[in-house]
Amino acid sequence: MQLGQVIRKYRKNKNMTQEEIAGRLGVTAPAVNKWENGVSMPDITLLAPIARLLGITTDILLSFCDELTAEEIEALVCEVDSMLKEKPYNEVFLWVKKKLEQYPNCEQLGFQLAVILDAQRILQELSDADEYDEYICSLYIRGLESNDEIIRRRGADALSGFYLRKKRYDKAEECLKYFSVQDPVRKMKQAQIYSKTNRIPEAYKVYEELLFSYYQLASGALHGMYMLAVIQKEMDQAHMLVKKQEELARCFDMGKYYEVFSRLDIATMEQDADTVISTMKEMLSSIGQIGSFNKSPLYRHMEFKGMREEFLAELKGNLLKCFQDEESYGFLMDDERWQEIVLNE
Repeated sequence: MQLGQVIRKYRKNKNMTQEEIAGRLGVTAPAVNKWENGVSMPDITLLAPIARLLGITTDILLSFCDELTAEEIEALVCEVDSMLKEKPYNEVFLWVKKKLEQYPNCEQLGFQLAVILDAQRILQELSDADEYDEYICSLYIRGLESNDEIIRRRGADALSGFYLRKKRYDKAEECLKYFSVQDPVRKMKQAQIYSKTNRIPEAYKVYEELLFSYYQLASGALHGMYMLAVIQKEMDQAHMLVKKQEELARCFDMGKYYEVFSRLDIATMEQDADTVISTMKEMLSSIGQIGSFNKSPLYRHMEFKGMREEFLAELKGNLLKCFQDEESYGFLMDDERWQEIVLNE
């Protein structure tokens, strides 16, 4: 904010009029009005008295602050966005440089304006786009040095994208160290770099690992939503979510066991004997193929540990023990189909 704007803001915060300010400072009300409207500036000897009167420091009065507020940053970003629609790119670029010189420590502003400038020179297909590389790149690099983890990550994301466009794959790969090892964005960028540098099997493997982890995340999210629907007694919603879990498992080639097991809970809750019995049978019969996803062409570059026979036998035993629980399945006690499952398996 300009000095006059600061005076107006804190004067109003104090519920003081321009006349009151003028009287306390020994100046005229029109003088205060000119300050607030940017027509003139107060004498340097008045800066400390003005700050004391408004209850602020001279740093705040003169806007010598390390950070802008989120609202001020948003306003500047919107202003740049509007200018780019109306003025030549180079003119806006120079304006941005000058503005960032006024706020050299505001990392968030620097990063956001760098992204806008970078994107606009591509969208506008500037013939001299490369001339802006050094400055825009310097703003991204500044983001890497931030103490704010979010800005560091965003800076690394933007900078790696910048280097990918420039086919500087070694530099793009260096940026990955700013991401956590398990970060999906890091994995995606690593796969892109592998692909661009003709390391095709490695690229496939990373993409497949991402796909496999996305299944686990999506399945967990759907189950969580299902539990919420049950708590809220929204059973139509619950059935829809169970169906989605089945479709998800089928889409990701997870095998029959993962396709059917999500039905069991809701069918048991609703005491749907036919669905419970058929689901129990399908789960038991598909235990031997519970790791069949490791043979799917979707994951052909991944390595999975084989399912030990002892583990499969233990899983089957635990399922049968679970199916015998009277509290959950007592409504099936007289059903011969249930008796055949728990007694003959």
